[in-house]
Amino acid sequence: MGIEHVEPGGPREIASALRTELPAALGVFAAPGRVNLIGEHTDYNQGLCLPIALPHATYVAVARRDDERITVGSRQRDEVFESSLPDLGPDTIDGWAAYAAGVAWALQDEGIELPGVDLLVDGRVPLGAGLSSSAALECATALALCAAARIEPDRELLVRACMRAESEVAGAPTGGMDQSISLYAEPGHALLLDFRSGDRRQVPWDPPGHTLLVVDTRASHELTDGGYASRRADCEEAASRLGLVSLREATEQDLDLLVGRARARAKHIVTEITRVDATVAAITQGDWVRVGALFDESHTSMRDDFEISTPELDLVVETAREHGALGARMTGGGFGGSALALMPTAAVATAADAIAAAFAAQGWDAPASLTAPASPGAAEVTA
Repeated sequence: MGIEHVEPGGPREIASALRTELPAALGVFAAPGRVNLIGEHTDYNQGLCLPIALPHATYVAVARRDDERITVGSRQRDEVFESSLPDLGPDTIDGWAAYAAGVAWALQDEGIELPGVDLLVDGRVPLGAGLSSSAALECATALALCAAARIEPDRELLVRACMRAESEVAGAPTGGMDQSISLYAEPGHALLLDFRSGDRRQVPWDPPGHTLLVVDTRASHELTDGGYASRRADCEEAASRLGLVSLREATEQDLDLLVGRARARAKHIVTEITRVDATVAAITQGDWVRVGALFDESHTSMRDDFEISTPELDLVVETAREHGALGARMTGGGFGGSALALMPTAAVATAADAIAAAFAAQGWDAPASLTAPASPGAAEVTA
């Protein structure tokens, strides 16, 4: 039994098709999705995380208009969003367009003067897979709007504007990891993000003889349905009970001062931040067996303490391990989405097919897979 393998597509071919459909386009801009190697739900706790950018990206073509209108269309959807720029706001944009038009609102609110624009989107990041298709759309749109405004993009400002679009317009309380990796990724590197200090550090990521396999369970994944927000509230409550600004300040000894759900949530965050540090050290030392073991520990923590895994995610992890993975874990916000496995390259196809067979045996919809070399961040696609 085979499994659908999701290809990223050729950037130049995708850009060419967009230019054909939007002949007045002044440029096409791409921003990648991401997969987080380790460090889940740590961003809004002022912790650490370690994402890489995917080769799968969202592409946005932009053309200037002579009025104050903004339109957002997509090659994947029939409907077109249209509004006037002055009328944009957190309560005026519904649905998927919030992730694009919301960026226009946020940039204007940050003092950027925008012209009227037509935007045409081609999204190649799997939707609902926990691979940050939303941030990819935001970041590609942000670069496109800067080009339309004829200004040099300030990526620090763009991260902030994209976060505001997602949290204030789309209603998903993002911590900033997704926007940061999409805008700052470098090929062949993971990005170590410290959400207390704001520091970023490129960490070489190229495990010899191994491939990062990502499996989209195609189980429901929606960050605006309450599960993500409730975990964030749990963490804030735990920090408050400890008298701390955030769980970044907490120690494992502090956990003894908490009980029940608050202790479990805090335990995941405290130990996950420690695992990020340990993973970076293991990568630096070339200890890939240790990296895999840390992935396994992370999944157990997310399943048992943070309670964001699902049977589908657990089955991917278990099956990948049975077929030679050094380690595997769910990735992203949880409640569905994707899992990753650090596989011997020669075992990737067999493991992917075994996962598909395991899903079929459960009567579940077929999953999809992709491989994830560490890829570059958002940029204009040149001909």
